[in-house]
Amino acid sequence: MATGTNIKTYYDGAWHDDNVPIMRAADHGAWLGTTVFDGARFVEGIAPDLMAHCERVVASARALMLTPVQTPQEIFDIVWDGLRRYPKDAAVYIRPMFWGIDGGHLGILPAEAPAGFCVCLEEVPMPPAGAASRLTTTQFRRPVLADAVCNAKAGCLYPNNARMLAEAHRKGYDNALVADALGNVAETASANIFMVRDGVVFTPIPNGTFLAGITRTRHMHNLRAVGMEVVETVLTFEDFRHADEVFMTGNLNKVTPVVEFDGTHYQKGPVAAKARDLYWEWARSDAA
Repeated sequence: MATGTNIKTYYDGAWHDDNVPIMRAADHGAWLGTTVFDGARFVEGIAPDLMAHCERVVASARALMLTPVQTPQEIFDIVWDGLRRYPKDAAVYIRPMFWGIDGGHLGILPAEAPAGFCVCLEEVPMPPAGAASRLTTTQFRRPVLADAVCNAKAGCLYPNNARMLAEAHRKGYDNALVADALGNVAETASANIFMVRDGVVFTPIPNGTFLAGITRTRHMHNLRAVGMEVVETVLTFEDFRHADEVFMTGNLNKVTPVVEFDGTHYQKGPVAAKARDLYWEWARSDAA
């Protein structure tokens, strides 16, 4: 089942309508989970930071010891060719993907052969104005690089995120604020996290347990460019309980205010609104 509608898939050198089959039963990716993807957005005729996402999916493939044949520029061009098939006012989720096909030593090591490749485009609307999220804790944590390929946007990492979300939903919340192996805050189950205290913006320092997102980096740059102090540091759950404002950032929704963390309530604050405004101002500029 797909996430969005009006799906178009680039596979085997051509665009196809709908959610077409791309993987075979004996492919390494189907058998052993060697799949990577990235996500970008097309909104109002623009695709902010698309090249960065194309570069990251290639890097993710290499982190899983796959052999990506397509270059970031080729992926970028393929994506734009597909986006021209949508109305300019469509909101599209852009997902380039690689997966292992042939197995190498013992069948476990991916073979040094071209990885499978596709691009999936789906219409997924942006969240409605005023959308917010409520967070809780979870028993599950982000892994470390010694245990999992945390330096890749890999499909095999997401069952752990799914456990986090399922636990949060059972507790009546929308998402989970997630710890790293040491018990400090890393991110949420689906996005990076920021908090504001006394006018200073804080976000967990990248420590190898989570991807420091492209959209996260863009928000940090934009906020600093207008004179705001943004600090990457070690943050605890207690820090978040004493925050003035909390918001999530990610490619799918860009900025999502947090209005509760396990009984601690926040207002939809001015920094989240500022971050959203600055993002779209930058995205509509020539800099994007």
